[in-house]
Parts: sequence; C-alpha cells; structure tokens
Amino acid sequence: MLNELKKDLGKLNNPEKAKIYARFFKTGKGEYGEGDIFIGITVPEQRTIAKRYLALSLKEIEEILSSKIHEYRLTALLILVERYKKNISERKEIVNFYITKLKYVNNWDLVDVSADKILGSYLMDKEKFMLYKLASSENVWERRIAIISTFYFIKKNKFEDTLKIAEILLNDKHDLIHKAVGWMLREVGKRNQDVEEEFLKKYYKLMPRTMLRYALEKFNKEKKEDYMKK
Repeated sequence: MLNELKKDLGKLNNPEKAKIYARFFKTGKGEYGEGDIFIGITVPEQRTIAKRYLALSLKEIEEILSSKIHEYRLTALLILVERYKKNISERKEIVNFYITKLKYVNNWDLVDVSADKILGSYLMDKEKFMLYKLASSENVWERRIAIISTFYFIKKNKFEDTLKIAEILLNDKHDLIHKAVGWMLREVGKRNQDVEEEFLKKYYKLMPRTMLRYALEKFNKEKKEDYMKK
C-alpha cells in the first residue's frame, strides 16, 4: 500500500510548481526551509490522496513522514489528522506517535495543518505542560507548534493558554513566530475582542510590528492606526 501511495503522489509531480514552492517555502541556503525538497503537488491533491490511505500502519506513515520530500511529510500528517478525527480509540497512540516525530514537522504549513487538530485537540481537557515546554524550545517549529496547538482551545472559547504562550513568545526573534502569535491573537479577538484588547493594551508596545499587524487585522481602521502609531 505504501508503494501505491508513493506512485499516486509521483503521478502528480509538477516540476514548475516544485520550483515555485521551493522559493515560497524558503529552501535556499541559510533560509528556514533549507534543503527541503518539493515535487510540486497541491494541498487539495494531497488531501484527496491521503483519504485513500487511512489504513496505512504507523510504521508506514513514519516512512513517508521521515522523507526529505515535503509533500510526503504533509500527506503523512494529513493521514494522521484524518485518522485522529475518525478513530477515537486510536487517538492516544496517534498523539504519542506525533510527539515522537515532531522533528519531521519542520515547516510552517506542516505545523499549521496538524498541531491544533492533533496535539491541541488531545490536550483540550488535560494538562498543557507540554505546550509550555515547546514554547521555550530552541527549535522554531516546536515554538510554532506550541502556539498553533492552542487554536483548538480558541475555537472552544478557551483563551488562557493562548495568551500565556503568546506572552512567552513576545520577544521571539523569528518572523514565523511573530506571524503565528499575531494570527492566534486575531482569532481570540474574532471571538472576544475585549480579551484580545486587554492583552494588547498590556503588551502592544513590546510586540514586534509583524505580530501586532497580524493581531489587528480585524480591527477597524481608526483603532488599528491608533495601536500602530504608539
């Protein structure tokens, strides 16, 4: 079955798109995605294929998740997300597997497609210690996993952990963390703008500009300009 999956992905190989994706995901020397290999398959195509291979064993999923090919890793994560959603009895095993393979969740789209749907969902009614540990990691992807995982809580109108982790990441040096934190703050504000504003009033002068711009996207023009000029 694993060979069939690879063949299905291979049939969709698109060299022109691969070049575009390689630039978009910063795969050049010294960039955050250095060395990542793309073969040019769109995410909708990968989602369609992933749904055909939900019966793969975790060992088989590990083989494609550990691949140097980006689309293989994304497809593996899409399979895990679907399996997690459909099979309640398997969730703990999938979460444990996901946690031990975080080194392969190593680009922002891989984080964003999986963190809240697997780790965030699982930790919703449990201790969140792991997220705080990840938020303090030296690895940028683990820090992004920490904040994006809280998206699941936000959707349930639970904001406390998002705000605490955002506070931890306020002084982060990486632009991808600025964007992720700003995005999650914006999502909080979409559900409760008072909660977001309370956080912003306390920290907006300390926030990187990119983080602040993302957080303010849903505010009216006047209020947005007011925060940005101070």
